[in-house]
Amino acid sequence: MHIVLHQPEIPANTGNIGRTCVATGSVLHLIEPLGFRLNEKEIKRAGMDYWEHLDVRRYINFRDFVEKNPGAKIWMATTKAQRIYSDVTFGENDYLMFGRESAGIPEELLVEYEENCIRIPMLDEIRSLNLSNAVAVVLYEALRQNGFGSMQLEGNLHRLQWERK
Repeated sequence: MHIVLHQPEIPANTGNIGRTCVATGSVLHLIEPLGFRLNEKEIKRAGMDYWEHLDVRRYINFRDFVEKNPGAKIWMATTKAQRIYSDVTFGENDYLMFGRESAGIPEELLVEYEENCIRIPMLDEIRSLNLSNAVAVVLYEALRQNGFGSMQLEGNLHRLQWERK
């Protein structure tokens, strides 16, 4: 799977998302401008020691991203969508895009990709979920639909039994 962050602003969120990408074998795509430098301590702290194992790709803008990923099936997560993320069928190489923490994905992109806009249900009293939580929710549903790819489904139990010996 591919996670796309459009102009992320908070380094801790991007670090957490990077760690989730490493854990799931997903590629992280960052569309500039970023609200931080990638060498900031907050990124590395949130991503822990996994950041060096992350497949991360940067783009100067959305058009650059589209040009370098021709034919990409892009799902755009937004609170403005009619379709719920669990009601769509994800492919194993789909791109899940999330917007800036303060403003989401730009309106013009949502209009252009309206058929591929999805949302996470939540109560009206809250504006949105934390970005790293939203990524995890949608990513794991997409992975579940695709049998979790090459992820180890029984590895933790085996490791637990091994640690007890």
